[in-house]
Amino acid sequence: MKKALAEAVVKPGKLRIPVARVVADAQADPSELCEKSELSVGEVASRSGLAVSALHFYESRGLIASVRNAGNQRRYPRSVLRRVAVIKVAQRMGVPLAAIAEALQALPAGRTPTVADWRRLSARWRDDLDERIRTLTALRDKLDGCIGCGCLSLKVCPLRNAQDALAQEGPGPHF
Repeated sequence: MKKALAEAVVKPGKLRIPVARVVADAQADPSELCEKSELSVGEVASRSGLAVSALHFYESRGLIASVRNAGNQRRYPRSVLRRVAVIKVAQRMGVPLAAIAEALQALPAGRTPTVADWRRLSARWRDDLDERIRTLTALRDKLDGCIGCGCLSLKVCPLRNAQDALAQEGPGPHF
């Protein structure tokens, strides 16, 4: 029993860390223990849950930025993880990438979005989100009366073209 305790330190959750590693970590240079300041594209993809191709796409649209190392590999600052999180949440809310890019460009270059930044950004999108919720709620409430009616009239259908409001916008789809 004493030998087992000498070989491992027991942590909550029954995780065992060898004593030799604990001693080595205690003697190591603190800067070596800190997480890397730059991440590879694979590390960002793994941490964010996005595909590498999505990160490349975001970069091509100016949503995130990387630098190239001596081997010409992309390296991202750790702050990109929060920026990607903001992008993903905004997209989930239905905010177009162009609007997300515009909002992120308003932040000082290279700064990680803060809680205050998120409040400002989300406030910009709140009215649009509320309008979409109202529209979808109205659609849901009218949908049960429409199923099976068979009218398919672009002039009469209250769901497709209420009061023929789209006629003034000219021919073709407008949704």
